[in-house]
Amino acid sequence: MKSGENLIVKIKNDIGAIAELREKVGAFCAANKMPLKSVNNVKLAVDEILTNVISYAFKDRDTHEIIVRAGLSQSFLHIEIEDDGWQFNPLRLPEPDIEKPLEERQIGGLGVYLVRKIMDGVEYRRENEKNILIMKKNIAIMQ
Repeated sequence: MKSGENLIVKIKNDIGAIAELREKVGAFCAANKMPLKSVNNVKLAVDEILTNVISYAFKDRDTHEIIVRAGLSQSFLHIEIEDDGWQFNPLRLPEPDIEKPLEERQIGGLGVYLVRKIMDGVEYRRENEKNILIMKKNIAIMQ
């Protein structure tokens, strides 16, 4: 992949498709000269969100298409994940209390919490019966 190009990948709602997509996102980031730590954080965020989408977004067992787009604009990397699952805004989840003992914590929600911590911005919208989650990473201050 050449630097400056956008990435668009379509996958099916199959957990097995995540590994290949994660590598494509990593290659896109590397081609755009992003630091390794940032590349790993972006790959982790994509992995967490796609795992949630594939595991929980679809009420049926049919095959669904998930579209992942990555691009650069000025000082930000944008990763957009679009699916046709049931409407769910992960940003409305309450922040978990990570100070509580493990046995007292509510199950779930840590993946979204992690994504919000390692990315510089996360947005959600519902458009044309599709969930669209946009994650942003500031490449001007990447570490």
